[in-house]
Amino acid sequence: MKFTKTLIAASLAVVSADSFAAAFQLAEQNVSGLGRAYAGEAAVADDASVVARNPALMSLFKDKQISVAGIAVIPDVSLKGESAAYGLDESSIDDDSIAPSAFIPAGYFTMPLNDKVSLGFGAFSNFGLSTEFKDDYAAGSIAGETEIVTVNMNASASYKINEQFSLGLGLNYVYADAKVVRNAGANPLGLPANTQIAHLEGDDYGFGWNIGAMYQLDENNRFGFNYRSETDIDFEGEYSNQLPAAFGGLAGTKVPGELKLTLPAIAEFSGSHQIDKKLGVHYSILWTGWDSFQKLEAYVPGVESPVFSKEENFSDSMRYSIGTDYQYSDALLLRAGIAYDESPADQSHLSISIPDTDRFWFSFGGNYAFSENSNVDLGVSILRGKTQNFSEKDSLAASLGQDVSWEFESKGHAVLVGAQYNYKF
Repeated sequence: MKFTKTLIAASLAVVSADSFAAAFQLAEQNVSGLGRAYAGEAAVADDASVVARNPALMSLFKDKQISVAGIAVIPDVSLKGESAAYGLDESSIDDDSIAPSAFIPAGYFTMPLNDKVSLGFGAFSNFGLSTEFKDDYAAGSIAGETEIVTVNMNASASYKINEQFSLGLGLNYVYADAKVVRNAGANPLGLPANTQIAHLEGDDYGFGWNIGAMYQLDENNRFGFNYRSETDIDFEGEYSNQLPAAFGGLAGTKVPGELKLTLPAIAEFSGSHQIDKKLGVHYSILWTGWDSFQKLEAYVPGVESPVFSKEENFSDSMRYSIGTDYQYSDALLLRAGIAYDESPADQSHLSISIPDTDRFWFSFGGNYAFSENSNVDLGVSILRGKTQNFSEKDSLAASLGQDVSWEFESKGHAVLVGAQYNYKF
């Protein structure tokens, strides 16, 4: 029984370290901001998507507005083996595509009630990830399939105090779904490489809040601030593995499993300045409170204390962006921007499931107005990450008291392409 608990703990450790021990924050709440690398998001009132980044900006709208957006994420994340375990050739752990392409949708609606109060609703995501390895990947105990999807339902209201100052408040329902599968790979037990040593699926929901403020210095200069609270998620679902009972495994039997996670707080300060009738300049500083992500604990039924507790030592991270837009014609607005996105991950806790790194954004896009009430946004961002070199311990070997490590070089880049339709009435 003790050995069984050790295997469960080791498997859930994989869930913790690989699923959530790297930055899995999403910036892609709209496409209007994508074209300027999301610079100025808490101050620029482009469309109804302000619900996600600063609800106070709703006070600037005179009409009802609807925005529907979709962004395709096309990643290019590769691994090169530097040193393989169990006497294997280092090329056996090479992989040129560990992250599948994804699609991120979002939708928003805003409505002024009177000259002072506006209401809004948004459905979008602030966090998510997905990586996939082959079932027989040599370093299977630290790889496999990892996926987390979150959906944020955000109801908001704004109040216009005067012509210069507005406040906003939002309530958030966050649904999260996670799946983690790990395989034996090369291992000291002689098991087939595709043997599942951990399979956990679960979901949960949590509640949070956000506040925003907007100050207009004059008609050409505006500042904004938004704060989004932490959200506690207690994933509950089923855990199983295919490890033989002779080794203390579950042999496919399913048992309840639980993993606690806190989605971090987010704060953003932005400025927006209209230089002349055609040119605007925008900037943002965004802080994410990853320091709340210091420890992960996993539980199984019948055990009061956590069967696994791991220090993560995440640090708060910053994102800096600056962008511009240019009114090329009455119908066409052009955008461009750059950003620098810090990773919160401790360099000693990097993982091949999410080999996180600092990254640069290079973005461009535009808005085309079909009429006074109808327009479309298009945007493209190119993300370039730094090359990382790190090692990761084999979790199955660790559960047997053995110290086995795999060493990697990782490179991570991505292209984001999005479109958004906006209509006011």
